[in-house]
Amino acid sequence: MKKIEPLEAILWSIALPGFSQLLSGALIKGVLFVSLEFIINLKSHFNTGIMLSFLGKTAEAASIIDYQWLMFYPCLYMFAMWDAYRMAQDKPKKYDYIPFAFGAYFVTIGLMYSPLVRVKSIFFGPIFLPMIFLIPGLFIGYIIQYVLLSKKRNTTK
Repeated sequence: MKKIEPLEAILWSIALPGFSQLLSGALIKGVLFVSLEFIINLKSHFNTGIMLSFLGKTAEAASIIDYQWLMFYPCLYMFAMWDAYRMAQDKPKKYDYIPFAFGAYFVTIGLMYSPLVRVKSIFFGPIFLPMIFLIPGLFIGYIIQYVLLSKKRNTTK
C-alpha cells in the first residue's frame, strides 16, 4: 500500500470520497466509496442542488433535492475522510474519529433543518446550512477528543 500524507488524504477525500483510498492502493474500499458517492449523488440530485444553491436559487434547490437519499451523504463523506486520514498516519491517534463523527452528525442535523431555517429572508437551503453546521460539529468533536485525551493522560500519571 502506498503511503500518502494525512493532509493530502483529507484533501483528496474532500474532492471525492474514495480518491484517497484509490491513491493509497485500497482499491476495493476506494471503488466502494466512489460508487456509493455516485449513487447517492445521482439519487439525491445533489449536484443540481449545489449548482442551484451557488446560483442563489436555494428554494429551487430545496425543491429538487431528495432528502431521503441525501441524508446518507454526510456519513459517507465524513467516514471516507476519516478512513483516508487514518490510513495516511503511521500510528493512528486515539479518538481521532470523534471530530469526523460529530461533523457527520451536525451536517445531518443541518440537512434535516435546512427546509425550515430562514434568517431575515435568507434561505440557506440544503447545501449551505449543512456546510455551516459542519463548523460547530468539528469544533465540539475536537473539544471532546481533547477532553478524553487529557483524562487519559491524567489517569496514566
